[in-house]
Amino acid sequence: MGCFQSKTANIPSPDQQPIEPDSKPDLANGEQVDQDQVPAFKEYSLLELRAATNGFNSEFIVSESGERAPNVVYKGKLKSNRLVAIKRFSKQSWPDPQQFVAEAAGVGKLRHKRLVNLIGCCAEGDERLLVAEYMSNDTLSKHLFHWDKQPLPWEMRVRVAFHIAQALDRCSTDNKKIYHDLNAYRVIFDEDGDPRLSSFGLMKNSRDGKSYSTNLAYTPPEFLRTGRVIPESVIYSFGTILLDLLSGKHIPPSHALDLIRGKNLLVLMDSSLEGQYANEDATALVEVASKCLEYEARDRPDVKFLITAVEPLQKKKEIPSLSLMGLTKTPAVVIPTALSPLGKACARMDLTAVHDILLKTGYKDEDGAENELSFQEWTQQVQDILNTKKFGDTAFRDKEFKNAIEYYSKLVSMMSVPSGTVFVRRALSYLMVGQPELALRDAMQAQVCMQEWPTAFYMQALALSKLGMEADAQDMLNDGASFEAKKQNSWRN
Repeated sequence: MGCFQSKTANIPSPDQQPIEPDSKPDLANGEQVDQDQVPAFKEYSLLELRAATNGFNSEFIVSESGERAPNVVYKGKLKSNRLVAIKRFSKQSWPDPQQFVAEAAGVGKLRHKRLVNLIGCCAEGDERLLVAEYMSNDTLSKHLFHWDKQPLPWEMRVRVAFHIAQALDRCSTDNKKIYHDLNAYRVIFDEDGDPRLSSFGLMKNSRDGKSYSTNLAYTPPEFLRTGRVIPESVIYSFGTILLDLLSGKHIPPSHALDLIRGKNLLVLMDSSLEGQYANEDATALVEVASKCLEYEARDRPDVKFLITAVEPLQKKKEIPSLSLMGLTKTPAVVIPTALSPLGKACARMDLTAVHDILLKTGYKDEDGAENELSFQEWTQQVQDILNTKKFGDTAFRDKEFKNAIEYYSKLVSMMSVPSGTVFVRRALSYLMVGQPELALRDAMQAQVCMQEWPTAFYMQALALSKLGMEADAQDMLNDGASFEAKKQNSWRN
């Protein structure tokens, strides 16, 4: 599970054949494994899972590229030739092996076509691992925010909402009413292009249950007050996914609710969906989202309501998901490039190295942003902007980060066209003075300025790591590396 843009390489292992990317595995006798049959939950030995991942080789990591992340997902291949996703927890997350196995076994009893089913676990020594089905067609985040060929069509977005509601209903029916950190990374598409909900979210990231790791702006209000997840928190998070589906971008719930109350639905809706939906259908989905995002948990609907409300909005049930998404049965594997020096510095949270790299890079990624003011009418306002930028850059260079924040903040308010570089520099300055929440906000603003800028993703990863949101930091590093590869490929062509 996770974002399966595989990094796997054909590295030989003494215990198994190399993994062939995205090929349907064959048994020794030539018969294919029936991927539609989910094996019973079992406890695997550490030796088996080491063999499946070639000794937890970093080349098999599919959700992050750094060894310091506490929870890492690997692509693996068992002796049966079944491809699996293996999640490796930090050694501190589950001190009691019996508690870990008991909770995993409880999740492993769940079996549903809308879930990425959990098929095993391992608790030996300090190791705590989960084993789940392997999904080959990436996450909702990839298809919604970082698409290459076409935006996710309206009908597919409605299908995602319905399938995830079905998955949550099944979990609730089986008394698994708590799902931790429901977001666009937890929704993964199988080989048929159908969206499924990761079973990893049914396991806490730690024994105390404090497992929410999403951006603070999207966290359920009650979690911010109490540090605990309740069933109604899952409904709130479902509402944030509906916002993602409607808008095609990350919109803070508070801002979205303001737009909804002001009846500015056109501002909320993804412009790429124009002409694909009936206004009444969009309005209905917006209303479901607003109900899910009620501030008071008791005012939110239950899962049954979600199914009843979303099901009638599906108008093309007969069209396969692969066709709707424009995918083939065996999608090509994109192997992400290695992290750039900036990406590596952010992964190891080396603020000094990040500062040095940003100084050397300057403003060159902004296509002449340094010179844009020289073509404008020379006024006192322009002179003030140039001076403020100069003072901010000087303070940043001299590591006077509080002064840099002050000048860059003035500059942001003065400029008609925001600068991604200024936001990134102010983000690092905030990190240097111990304000990671503000750093994350600025790194996100830098991405708004330049949507496919690897630096913005790397800086978000750095801020998220400082906030202890490691899973999201891993995903941001992976996205940054993907855009780095895309940029390099465009240069070669």
